[in-house]
Amino acid sequence: MTVATARRPWARAALWLLLLGPLFFLSYGYANSVASARADVPSIVFGWEHAIPFWAWTIVPYWSIDLFYGISLFVCRDKRELDTQAFRLLTAQAIAVGCFLLFPLHFTFTRPDTGGVFGWLFDVLLGFDKPFNQAPSLHIVLLIVLWARFAQHLSGAWRWLLHGWFALIGVSVLTTYQHHFIDIPTGVLAGWLCVWLWPERVAAPWREATLARDPQRWKMAAIYLAGAALCAWGAIDLGGWALWLLWPAASLLLVAANYAVFGANGFQKRDDGRLSRAARWLYAPYLLGAWANSRWWTRRAPQPVWVIDELWLGRVPARGQRDGYARVVDVSAELPLRPWREGDVVRPMLDLIAPTPQQLRQIAADIESARGRGEVLVCCALGYSRSAAAVAAWLLRSGRAATVDEAIAILRRARPEIVLRERHRRALGLMLREASPSPAALGEQTA
Repeated sequence: MTVATARRPWARAALWLLLLGPLFFLSYGYANSVASARADVPSIVFGWEHAIPFWAWTIVPYWSIDLFYGISLFVCRDKRELDTQAFRLLTAQAIAVGCFLLFPLHFTFTRPDTGGVFGWLFDVLLGFDKPFNQAPSLHIVLLIVLWARFAQHLSGAWRWLLHGWFALIGVSVLTTYQHHFIDIPTGVLAGWLCVWLWPERVAAPWREATLARDPQRWKMAAIYLAGAALCAWGAIDLGGWALWLLWPAASLLLVAANYAVFGANGFQKRDDGRLSRAARWLYAPYLLGAWANSRWWTRRAPQPVWVIDELWLGRVPARGQRDGYARVVDVSAELPLRPWREGDVVRPMLDLIAPTPQQLRQIAADIESARGRGEVLVCCALGYSRSAAAVAAWLLRSGRAATVDEAIAILRRARPEIVLRERHRRALGLMLREASPSPAALGEQTA
């Protein structure tokens, strides 16, 4: 037994399993019984679903998720990882059962008679399952949570085997006649929400949640909330394939929550410039729109511009556009820095929101620290506002500009399109009025 294995929290994992196992069956059974007592449980079925075949043998991968459920607690290498996994599973149960109670749906297909071992597995399943716990499919929610855990521990052929088997589990919810199609995408969404709520390489969004005090953040939250409501209305009113609008509705709702409560941390952009996998799934419709918006507004001036010394200002570079810059200082929260390299600095800030004086001091120190090794690119989604404010802060803190107006004038000579409004000027002015260190000491102020 290796040292790493000896330190695994086996006893704690067993205790979590003793808690989660009974809770699963009790809460799941309760939701089923409540729905079965109602006479008006609807169903959402697409016409093409009638062509889905019934494959009795897929009850084997369908049942196998229970085995993966239990093992997932014991593969965790330490207490922190174990508790994260347990809370993800607990959250999955709470979200799914809550939806089952609030919006029950009914499965409408008749399952063919099945004999043999497969028939026995179906009989055991039907002993506690009824055709009501549908959207989101708890099977799919758990599949996402479990896949995220096992994929972290496997590589090579074993990882590909995991992908294949879990894909088969996903298909089995349809071919065992347990779920309609609507249950799958809603399950995927709920599954990634569980992972997003309990991340591992970034801070959990709710840990530093606080109501925004900046009126501009509430204005942006209202705009995105209206967009989410419009998408949700379209999905419900039009039905059918328009139900896919629920994905951008959920995405915009989370963006609104970031502006109102979570801040830039809600996008879960890591120090390596990438968004967490859960964030990439949950925000995908918004991220696509943000990327397209970035490319549209900068289409006539896509290349960074030189500002002063070795400092450049521009949009987040795409693959192949990184060459020529020794360091990148990225202040975009929503777009990934794909060509990230060792030494780059990632300080996520919300779009269209003026940075705080504290953020400006920090980013000015980051820029100074990045200098001296070659050309430095300071970037955000467009290179017009957040990154411009960051460079203005550095100009002031380094003594290259004596006033806010002078700093902005230097920037406008390089890029006339910059957008620094009165709220940016106030933040820069507040930063400037604080005690300013010498340029030599500036590089030491890294957090």
